[in-house]
Amino acid sequence: MEMRRMRKIGLIGGMSFESSAVYYRMVNEAVRERLGALHSAEVLMHSVDFQTIVDLQKAGRWDEAANRLSDVARGLERAGADCVLICTNTMHLIADAVQAAVGVPLINIIDETALRLKAAGSQRPLLLATRYTMEHGFYAERMRAHGLEVMVPDAAGRTLTHNVIFDELCAGKVLETSREALIALIERAKADGADAVILGCTEICLILNPTRLPLPGFDSTAIHAEAAVEFALGNRGMSHAA
Repeated sequence: MEMRRMRKIGLIGGMSFESSAVYYRMVNEAVRERLGALHSAEVLMHSVDFQTIVDLQKAGRWDEAANRLSDVARGLERAGADCVLICTNTMHLIADAVQAAVGVPLINIIDETALRLKAAGSQRPLLLATRYTMEHGFYAERMRAHGLEVMVPDAAGRTLTHNVIFDELCAGKVLETSREALIALIERAKADGADAVILGCTEICLILNPTRLPLPGFDSTAIHAEAAVEFALGNRGMSHAA
């Protein structure tokens, strides 16, 4: 029997390329695991120059960032992508604008992570992410729509986490001292009532193993990649996910 056509996954990557490489590997490994033999995913990726995006983030020029990623999404759609993923949590701040620019579904990393948390019975997860994701409110608001109340570290903990992401992980550095410091943040959050931890930056999986933490860990990168594969293999509908 002929296998039905695999849907093409459109990845907006490069933010950073370290985590985009993880997406590519995870997506293809998952397809091979499900289909066997030498199967791999139908993937289109546009990898942007991250520094240009970081400059817009620092300047608060989110509208320009939305225009840039919307152009990329439209290009992926024209090239044949059946869905689009923004391969970073932070830029989901402008996910609705990117979704509005295309006619294919944008698979939203926040929604996918929230569904996984709810299925596990979590109600008060700790979010480890960039400063923008932890402080801008868009992430917590979208999680609240799913019935989840997100915790974040204190000011010093947010600074630590942000700096580990940008100064180390995005530059390919994985330091044991930083791993220990992040685990200490999780320990404190557990004492304050957190019941899970969200690896809410797509680079954090480079330093923290979600199965070896003081709280149940939810790796947003892995969850997002798995959702893309389920869509590509036809195990979920074509309706917009954003």
